[in-house]
Amino acid sequence: MESIALLFVLGALLVIGSSWLAPKIGIAAPILLVVLGIGASFIPGQEPLDIPPELILTVVLPPILYAAAVNVPMTDFRRNFGAISGLSVVLVVLSSVLIGFLLTWLLPGLPLPIGIALGAVVSPPDAVAATSIGKRLGLPPRLVTVLEGEGLVNDATALVLLRSAVAAAAGGFAFLDVASDFAFSVVVALLIGAVVGVVTVWVRSRIDQPTLTTAISFVVPFLAFLPAEALDASGVLAVVVAGLVTGFKATRHLTAQDRISERMNWRTIQLVLENGVFLVMGYEISTIIAEVQRDGLSVWAAVGIGLIVVLALLIIRMFFTWPLLLSARRQQRKAERHLERADQFLQRIDAAQIDLADRGPRWERFGARLQRRRTEWQALAGEGLGWRGGAVIAWSGMRGVVTLAAAQSLPDTVPFRPQLVLIAFTVAVFTLVFYGSTLPLVIRWLGISGPDEEARNTEVQELVDLLITAGSERLNSPELRRADGEAYDPEHIEDVTARRAQLAQDFWEIRYAPESGSAAQRNALFREMLSAEQAALIDARASGQYSSEALELAQMVLDTDLARTSQNGTIG
Repeated sequence: MESIALLFVLGALLVIGSSWLAPKIGIAAPILLVVLGIGASFIPGQEPLDIPPELILTVVLPPILYAAAVNVPMTDFRRNFGAISGLSVVLVVLSSVLIGFLLTWLLPGLPLPIGIALGAVVSPPDAVAATSIGKRLGLPPRLVTVLEGEGLVNDATALVLLRSAVAAAAGGFAFLDVASDFAFSVVVALLIGAVVGVVTVWVRSRIDQPTLTTAISFVVPFLAFLPAEALDASGVLAVVVAGLVTGFKATRHLTAQDRISERMNWRTIQLVLENGVFLVMGYEISTIIAEVQRDGLSVWAAVGIGLIVVLALLIIRMFFTWPLLLSARRQQRKAERHLERADQFLQRIDAAQIDLADRGPRWERFGARLQRRRTEWQALAGEGLGWRGGAVIAWSGMRGVVTLAAAQSLPDTVPFRPQLVLIAFTVAVFTLVFYGSTLPLVIRWLGISGPDEEARNTEVQELVDLLITAGSERLNSPELRRADGEAYDPEHIEDVTARRAQLAQDFWEIRYAPESGSAAQRNALFREMLSAEQAALIDARASGQYSSEALELAQMVLDTDLARTSQNGTIG
């Protein structure tokens, strides 16, 4: 137990250190961790690490996927569902079948269902490295959403296809049976995930203790995963759906403190688990090579086949990207036509000075729907996936967590099993290191960039002004009354409105305003003041003159201001 505890502590320190160092040297943390793991595995005297694949697929993968899903905006996911479903379902199935035929040709004697099973193992890209690089380099939001969505859903497709292929190898292949099993798995997973997401958010909204709601959120992935797997459905897809539903409903039903805690807790869990698996993935290479050699198979042949599979996957992904781009282009042109018609209709309404709200509830709902649809058409028309975006998608085929864990879950009776596992490992490591290290160069070479910072700041400022205006209108509403039925004092209404606007402006200047002129001086002075207050509080704590309760409450007040003024987690 002491050895296990020591190994866990060392692994956690490596994950934390690599996550801190990786952005400073310009690479993604998963790449650095895989390289460190591979190097550590060949240190003389190291004990082999044998982690059951069921542990990763059942215990580690659900929280990782939930942590990613709960932070994906449902609106963006829905807008790009066509591209996401094409990459995560159609491309995975196509790649699995084609790689299956390729493997049966390269490994004579390998049954086709097992070849398709390994094709399913190596087909789903892991979006962690791609999205971390993309966000850091400022990729357009639509590209990031497509890559994130693909990484969420493609694991479910691959694991369902893997299970069906293994079952077909054991009992004969029947296309209709595989198709019906796939459909059943998807439908049941969607239902279970949606129910778990809705019910757990409802329960958490009735509890006013943040620690309890946080504890509930920790079990949500398993509440979705385990029942789905028990019914032979896709537990992975159920987890993703539960995360998307939770993230969508949290804004309306959970408190601000619950939302802040959930974001921070799940980002921490995602960081530790995801990067920890990449470290383990690299560390297991020596064990995998030893298994291949023990069975008398060729290590270099497996590595060579793995590189051929990498090339084949790249070619398949590149060819698939072109029809995807054509479809996105058609969608963009369609959105442009709808947007033009909607604008013409709204202009006629304005010219006639018609207020739809005065025409009754039905017309008012129609106007609201039209505005929502117009916003979607505007987003689709303004964020097309051009050939540069297609090139980034094609070059973002890094494999990772699911590939290695799923490969090790292949039954022991499968022919060439150690060699197949090494092939999968080769695909995962090579794609992660090669594509991950060259993707920043590709993005810079293509000249892709997202919205500039000034445009983003303008949009956020406009939205903040909208929120403040809504709050001010509420305070000035004639229907607003005190508990005793009397009207509020106008002086207090004016004071609260002004203070709210000033707080928002101060936070905006401290956090986002360019560091120049008077704003820079105020920001620096405010941070100096808070730093001095923190030092004074430390001295007061050391003096022993104040009760621990008073000190804790004073620290909470100060922490609120420190958190609001912090830039990248530091003061000054």
